[in-house]
Amino acid sequence: MAKIYTRRGDRGETGLFYGGRVPKDASGPEAYGTVDEAVSALAVARAAADDAVAEAILEVQRGLFVAAAELATAPENHHRLEPGVSRVDDAMVAELEARIDALVERVGAPTEFVVPGGDPVGAALDVARTVVRRAERRAVTHEREAEIADSRVVPYLNRLADYLFMLARSTERTWTPTREDPEE
Repeated sequence: MAKIYTRRGDRGETGLFYGGRVPKDASGPEAYGTVDEAVSALAVARAAADDAVAEAILEVQRGLFVAAAELATAPENHHRLEPGVSRVDDAMVAELEARIDALVERVGAPTEFVVPGGDPVGAALDVARTVVRRAERRAVTHEREAEIADSRVVPYLNRLADYLFMLARSTERTWTPTREDPEE
């Protein structure tokens, strides 16, 4: 029987896609580890969502695996990455923009900040959105520290957080503003 553990990480290092090892707390593993958290946070939303929203979430989860693969690759191996498979490309960013625009067209956009929690799926999507924002910050750090200039991971994560915000709003019947209406 094959064992799931390898013991290779017991000294605090992890392997990269296409080879190499780095400390587990280096900027790359911090970034792709946070992307992995986002995938799992989205799993909670997908498990509770209706079929259409669940399918949209699944597509997002698959896109996050592309971003994670890129973040888990040493800069000297980026030339080996395949656009849309192991490297985020402009088409992935454009697809999210189209989805955001479609949701805004369908449900409108809030004109002020919204308190999360209008329904269970929306709340789970908002938790995932905040994890994506943290992944975005970790990716910024990684790209700066590794001197990666040609990546589309940060724009992708930025748009993804916006998309998750609107997807969450699309699941809620009403939006709760952060301030009570003083005229009520």
